[in-house]
Amino acid sequence: MAGTEPWSLHPSAETAVERSLARIATEDGLINSFTHLCADRAREQARGLDRRRAQGEALPPLVGVTFAVKNLFDVAGLTTLAGSALEEGQPPAARDAVLVQRLTRAGAILLGTLNMDTYAYGFTTENTHFGATRNPHDPGRTCGGSSGGSGAAVAAGFVGMSLGSDTNGSIRVPASLCGTFGLKPTYGRLPRTGTYPFVNSLDHVGPLAESSALLSACYDVLQGHDGGDPGCLPRPIEPTVPTLHAGIAGLRVARLGGYFDQYAGAEAREASRSAAEVLGATATIDLPEVHRARAAAFLLTATEGGSRHLERAGGNYARFEPHSRDRFLAGAITPSAWYLQAQRLRSWFRAQLAAVFGDWDLLVAPATPCGATLLGEDWLDLGGERLPLRPSMGMLTQPLSFAGLPVAVAPLWPGGALPIGVQLIAPPWREDLCLRAAAWLERQGLARCPRPEAVG
Repeated sequence: MAGTEPWSLHPSAETAVERSLARIATEDGLINSFTHLCADRAREQARGLDRRRAQGEALPPLVGVTFAVKNLFDVAGLTTLAGSALEEGQPPAARDAVLVQRLTRAGAILLGTLNMDTYAYGFTTENTHFGATRNPHDPGRTCGGSSGGSGAAVAAGFVGMSLGSDTNGSIRVPASLCGTFGLKPTYGRLPRTGTYPFVNSLDHVGPLAESSALLSACYDVLQGHDGGDPGCLPRPIEPTVPTLHAGIAGLRVARLGGYFDQYAGAEAREASRSAAEVLGATATIDLPEVHRARAAAFLLTATEGGSRHLERAGGNYARFEPHSRDRFLAGAITPSAWYLQAQRLRSWFRAQLAAVFGDWDLLVAPATPCGATLLGEDWLDLGGERLPLRPSMGMLTQPLSFAGLPVAVAPLWPGGALPIGVQLIAPPWREDLCLRAAAWLERQGLARCPRPEAVG
């Protein structure tokens, strides 16, 4: 692949880094996506790559790619904040997270760490301690969350790709609202070693990128078992780049209706229908008991997250992020019987979806109920209901996380000014199908990740 993709054709890694750093210096004062810049590290790595190029050495596949990571990924020498001021006094990380190591070995250059919702519990990245991250396409609006900095940094053109985490939608919501490509792999596919945990039974990690090709290339580099994460299964590496442009011939595609139409606004439904048509969908189907799946996912999130953060929230109530502290405390006192019942429903729901995928290879649904909302908004009118905005932005992503399915997001622009992503959902371990569909939508001109002229 090296030498064939746009990022590998850049004549100088140092030039790529300096251009990114200059754009960040000019524009991130408004967007507020970065919490720490690793400029010295980036420049040193870039010089080393350029020396190798000058000496005629074979270069790794991601030379020319700049990236940044949600600040729950360990970066050697930095304190892992996980979006919380309570972590600022902790010792710095001794080594990079495994996925950061893999990207670095592949030639990608780390520029820094990115803002997020505190302890990954939120969908707007309106962080009380580190400030709100703004949407590059309209700085008066939210960028989504909890990997909001990860979506904004790619959308603004600060980096070519980023790493985020997705427990209930935290890669897919920012990808949708910021207009980037994103991938939540199958649960257990990528190792979380060296990341700050939120909900062990639901946490996923994955990339966001400016194109489907870069998303696929980064995902392939990230694959591989690591024993440091007991939730990472020993699957073989299954490359997606070789089949990325195989097209959609032979794929059995359906659009999700029912719940996924009820809780989608007009533009989100339009995006879903447009994508389904271009992908050759032949039916609109319902999934069973989606409302209950989402409710059970909420229970798992609250109880596992609450148990993890009970002491922090209770002992530091005034300093704990107000958007999440009461939900953590409530989760910590949830009866264990409810938690066990939620896990039973999870097993049942997975079995129902396995039957669905006996008939279909790919499902299409909106990623968010609407486009980016104004910063500070608290309520969302949707499906004839008035709903609390922050949890409801994950209304359409949460049931799919609950099942652990692989989902790619492709950014569409149904209203012209702001994006809304579509979810491309495949059976477990078939990330290749999600990515093929995203690439097809991009090749047909329906999905795109335009860079704002300037956001400062």
